[in-house]
Amino acid sequence: MEVSLEMIKELREKTGAGVMDAKRALQEANGDIEKAILILREKGIVKAAKKATRVAKEGIIESYIHTGSKLGVLLELNCETDFVARTDEFKNLAKDLCLQIAGMNPLYISREDVPQEVLEREKNIYLAQLEKEGNKPPHVIEKIVSGRLEKFFEEVCLLEQPFVKNPEIKVKDLIMEAISKLGENIVIRRFTRYVVGEEE
Repeated sequence: MEVSLEMIKELREKTGAGVMDAKRALQEANGDIEKAILILREKGIVKAAKKATRVAKEGIIESYIHTGSKLGVLLELNCETDFVARTDEFKNLAKDLCLQIAGMNPLYISREDVPQEVLEREKNIYLAQLEKEGNKPPHVIEKIVSGRLEKFFEEVCLLEQPFVKNPEIKVKDLIMEAISKLGENIVIRRFTRYVVGEEE
């Protein structure tokens, strides 16, 4: 299909993609602008995934204190250069992550951080619940346990949680978008959530 200059211009305005990238995406999508946007996003995510292996040693410490001063969050967010660490986009990402932590109370950054004994305990709880519910074939039990573990990860792992400002995406998607936009690897190094009177 012939891709017109108007179509390329429209796609570039919507995505900020280069001329050749826009043209290729439109050709691949047979002129469908929405499909071309998805193709470009996927390619951006692929580029972001490549960047996600690079070392991130710069960054900022961001804090958030909730109204009433009863809840606070400290977060270390890392990137590759001091230049990116000083950008508004990076600072806003750190602020959004602090709000996420304050509101959703994650216990870990990623699913890889969940200790094996915690996973085993959760699995055992699910298996005990299913036993009480009656006879189910082993493959069904396995599927149900796997599904409940996914829900558990969504609740306790920051990267797996739906983003509070846009539940359509997960926190990890938000970070991938920032990596794609800023052109550097971005890593949540650590965070602490404080609540007045709460035991460690």
